[in-house]
Amino acid sequence: MDFKGKLVLAPLAGVADSVFRGICRSLGADITWSEMASAEGLVRDWSRNAGLIGFTAEERPYGIQLFGSDPETMAAAARLAASLGPDFIDLNFGCPVPKVVRRNSGVALMRDPGLVGRIAAVVVATACDLPVTAKIRSGWDDSHLNYLEVADELFRAGISAVTLHPRTRAQGFSGASDWSQIARLKSLSPVPVIGSGDVCEPQDALAMFEATGCDAVMVGRGALGNPWFFARARALVDGLPDPGPPAVEERFSLAAEHARMTAGLRGEARGVVAMRKHLGWYARGLPGAPALRRELFSCTSLAEVDRLLQDYQRGYQCTRTG
Repeated sequence: MDFKGKLVLAPLAGVADSVFRGICRSLGADITWSEMASAEGLVRDWSRNAGLIGFTAEERPYGIQLFGSDPETMAAAARLAASLGPDFIDLNFGCPVPKVVRRNSGVALMRDPGLVGRIAAVVVATACDLPVTAKIRSGWDDSHLNYLEVADELFRAGISAVTLHPRTRAQGFSGASDWSQIARLKSLSPVPVIGSGDVCEPQDALAMFEATGCDAVMVGRGALGNPWFFARARALVDGLPDPGPPAVEERFSLAAEHARMTAGLRGEARGVVAMRKHLGWYARGLPGAPALRRELFSCTSLAEVDRLLQDYQRGYQCTRTG
């Protein structure tokens, strides 16, 4: 896998489904990740859970991210995931969500670097020659900043790239991420380093490349309702002018198409419910957004979504020309 200079979509659980990944790829994301998938769930009931990590050709290059704490289960899940033909397998050792941590998975494993290494080694050995990457955090808390020790275990296990989100488990998503840790890891790493954390605006992607020397930048929350982030960030990284944010008409045209594609994937009733959070993000920052979001969050049909978006645009245009 070539990560040099790439802008990658984060493995956003409950958000980065196949539709959203395809949209982000079409607007400039270089690499996409699956939603985080439980290794145990995949092994226990493949037919029920495989859909979570399925993908289309338009999403490539594409990696499947797994979490779990048992090396043999992780290896078995990696073999199953590899059967779908992704471009790489990713191991999550950084998720701070309590229900994941309680299962001794995600960032909980940062407390046991040796186990991280064993999991990585057995997955590398059984992943059908696919590259295996991993995501980590700074450590458990400020008293246990052991990301370099954990990364060293990963390097010795044969990992192909490592993503660092430079916050601790104790921080969660609060406070500021410490980009100097990404720079430190990059200076010592024999494999590509992907930086993550506080990339909220397109200018932040360029700043992270420049401040850390990382090989790729991972974009998560900055892309919510804003897949144009990737096109804007790419322009800046390539030394071109920022094309700026989309007009309301373009924003809502894509929101409506996003809703239609999601309904096509999940069925209209379930698709519209799944789209509510996305619709709220597409409306973020606009005049009257709180009221619009309240209405969008109660939508039950595509027709209702279209009507609300069109009504808003008509009112918005009248305000601008009145």
